[in-house]
Amino acid sequence: MKDVSQDNFVSNRRPSPLGGRKPSKDDLAAFATDDPNAIDDILPTDSSGLKMLIVGINPGLWTAAVNAPFARPGNRFWPSLHQAGLTDHQVDASRGLEPADEQQLLSRGIGLTNLIGRATARADELSPQELREGAAHLVERLAEIRPRAVAIAGITAFRAGYRLPKAQLGRQDTTLLEGWPADVALHVVPQPSGLNAHYQIPDLARIWREVWNSIDD
Repeated sequence: MKDVSQDNFVSNRRPSPLGGRKPSKDDLAAFATDDPNAIDDILPTDSSGLKMLIVGINPGLWTAAVNAPFARPGNRFWPSLHQAGLTDHQVDASRGLEPADEQQLLSRGIGLTNLIGRATARADELSPQELREGAAHLVERLAEIRPRAVAIAGITAFRAGYRLPKAQLGRQDTTLLEGWPADVALHVVPQPSGLNAHYQIPDLARIWREVWNSIDD
């Protein structure tokens, strides 16, 4: 799949609030708030070329502190994305996301957002109501963003948010989701946290590659 011209991908993301340093324990505690927009999305201002929208569940405190997705050291997201061939090098987002790394994603048609914008130390701090509201909001946003495929990273939150308790990882039947655009494919992939012992970097890389290749079909 060819890259899209960078002229089509301009973002308005803010730099890390910490100015490029790693967060301290006090920094992390300061981001445990009710702010519904704890981290900026990685999305182009012109979404017409967006191929894959990766959706996390919600930002962790480290991620919010440096305004970069999946930033906590030990998270398998960036290593697996690189091993899948979706980035030219392994991104280190632990101190914030470099503009060049952001542009690389956008130029390839890859965007990132979350179901819920509030940062928490643990995913189990999210209420069922928050998950349902976040899931519904994502469907609403797709009317404007219109990626070719969505990949939600976390089966437990997906089941709760969309009230599909028997859903399994992989490609989903979007006719079960009210309002989901028929031309937007949906995949649920494993949560890439280092705490998820069931899926190591090679496993996640294979899954990312399968999702990406399905867009080419």
